[in-house]
Amino acid sequence: MSAGPAGEPRETSGATTALLLAHVRHQGGDGAVEAVLRHAGVPHSAAELSEPSRWTSYDTRIRLFTAATEVLGEPRTMFRVGREALGNGLHPALVLLVRTMGSPRQVYRQLPRAVAKFSTTSTMRVLAASGTSATLSYTLHEGYRHSRLDCEYAQGLIGMVPTIFGLPPADLEHPECESDGHPACVYRLSWQRRGWQRGARRRPAADPELVALRQQLGALQSAAADLVASEDADSVLQRIVERAAAAVLAPGYLLAVADPAGGPPRVHAAGVPEDQRAGLAATLLAGGDPGPHVVAVDVTSARRHHGRLAVVYRPGGGELGHEQPMLAAYAGYAAAALDLVLALDSSREEADRAGALLGLAHELSGATEAAAVSAVVAEALPRVVGCHSAAVLLWDPASGCLRASAAAGHTGEAAALLHATPLHAEDVPELVGMLADRAPRFLRPQSSSPVLRDLLLGMAVGDVVAVPVLAGRTFLGVVTAGWPAGRARGLVGDTLARLRGVGDQAATALQRARLLETVRHQATHDVLTGLPNRVLFLDTLAGALAGAGAGQHVGVLFCDLDRFKAVNDSLGHAAGDELLRQVAARLRAAVRPGDTVGRLSGDEFAVVLPALARPGDAGRVVDRVTGCFTEPFRLEGTRVDVGVSVGVAVHGGPGGDPGALLRTADAEMYRHKKRTPVPPQAVRSPRDPDRGGGS
Repeated sequence: MSAGPAGEPRETSGATTALLLAHVRHQGGDGAVEAVLRHAGVPHSAAELSEPSRWTSYDTRIRLFTAATEVLGEPRTMFRVGREALGNGLHPALVLLVRTMGSPRQVYRQLPRAVAKFSTTSTMRVLAASGTSATLSYTLHEGYRHSRLDCEYAQGLIGMVPTIFGLPPADLEHPECESDGHPACVYRLSWQRRGWQRGARRRPAADPELVALRQQLGALQSAAADLVASEDADSVLQRIVERAAAAVLAPGYLLAVADPAGGPPRVHAAGVPEDQRAGLAATLLAGGDPGPHVVAVDVTSARRHHGRLAVVYRPGGGELGHEQPMLAAYAGYAAAALDLVLALDSSREEADRAGALLGLAHELSGATEAAAVSAVVAEALPRVVGCHSAAVLLWDPASGCLRASAAAGHTGEAAALLHATPLHAEDVPELVGMLADRAPRFLRPQSSSPVLRDLLLGMAVGDVVAVPVLAGRTFLGVVTAGWPAGRARGLVGDTLARLRGVGDQAATALQRARLLETVRHQATHDVLTGLPNRVLFLDTLAGALAGAGAGQHVGVLFCDLDRFKAVNDSLGHAAGDELLRQVAARLRAAVRPGDTVGRLSGDEFAVVLPALARPGDAGRVVDRVTGCFTEPFRLEGTRVDVGVSVGVAVHGGPGGDPGALLRTADAEMYRHKKRTPVPPQAVRSPRDPDRGGGS
């Protein structure tokens, strides 16, 4: 809604400034209007000041009155503005209202309430009223300085009331004025009886009532076109308030519309204090009585009830009885426009979701790792499902728990909490149920098991739909869609179907990613032991050499098993394979956490030792490696003694050739083997006769 500069009080209706500028334009053209604005020094354009919905301050009003009087050079300018208001565009609703009152006397009796439609800085009282006369008082509120120009405008305006009924203007006496030190301005008015004019009276060429009806019809038609042309709900709501302000003059307006998404109501207001808006909106939407100074109508179409529209007056003034029908007419157009916009929004939303699904399929086709698949799905879910947050949790069958893989729409703290909270089946009955029936779960903190309740509360999630990600009957994980408390809608039907569809796409992509991961692993790892093969080992060694800092060393251990052939020959190749697996396990346990053990071929193993402070540090690792072979191995109940020959090569500083370093270690291993005779016996008889002999 139009408004003046920040902080300017809403004290003067735009209907008043519009009448002033219309008179100036009629007398001196657009140039005179521009001169008035310059002389007044107001921060508004002529178009803004001609909007009935724009309220300005009392100071702006007086400056405009003063400037108009000076520019036109006519001391009685403001009296003429008031007296000629009917011809210069007096608000049509007021013209119709005056005519429906039936007589000047009835108008003057209601005039104090009408003043509140134009100004919030003064009070008018009826001191006496008869069929042909009335005495009124007009008092400026404390804190404002009285202006004689404002008084002259009021005289002209109230004196023209009889003209709406085809009578001459009222005769007016002004015996007391605030500018002369009196406590109030007093106006005594007298007019002719309508009966004296009946028969001889001629209707004016342009009947004010007919003109006003035409203006209101045009305004309604314009409002309909304007509202239907709006492209989104917020624009419609804004224009509803603007149009209401143009239809019914009042200091304040408020529109409260229920959010179709289930969230807080949308409230658009002008002239209503900020601290009163929420309470008034709640009262209106609940169907309550907002009080005698508020006129409210329903914004309802044949399809749905959207909310309520209200005009707000100061207590004790403003409402004259015509507001509700006019507001209801605007509210009907507004409801139809909201229906149309919501339908368009729904169509756009569906189109966006279809595009999001296509985009999801495209992005998933390029995701080759489970983490990347999870991230793509989590980011797409809010767009596809319409939720506020989403997550993907993957099932770890080894530990029997769900672990968060990706999340979207959460704060950093909420996402961190989710990733730090594994959901073990034994602690989460909802997970046990999902594993059993493979069905979705609808979760809320107040009805969840303790672990889930604490997690949902910590993440500030009020409603969650969790759908299993399945490959056939294989449980791969869960996708979730979440809403803050009280914001969930449509947790069944289309929303659940879309969520399941995303889960199916995620399942396919996760299967493909795991297959690719298996293929990559097989290409770079030894099938028998699971250790890095020669290719991956050399890559790891190259990375360690490139990342070595100044003063750091990188070592390589080349390990060859002693008496391995004797094991194969005496116990068979299956026993030999088992021996290699046990050797791999012992080597991994013997080296440091950052070291890498690889199987190069046959019975040859190697170890990368990154970030050695001194070359001699490699010797301590060698001692642990050779020490892990002191205990015999158990193969099919048979004790087997196997030794190891180790060669060491160390490179200092960054850079270095990984192949050359490995060959140096290999050569050192052979020199060590030649220096150390290997006993021929590898297989012993079992110490425990019950275990049987070897093959």
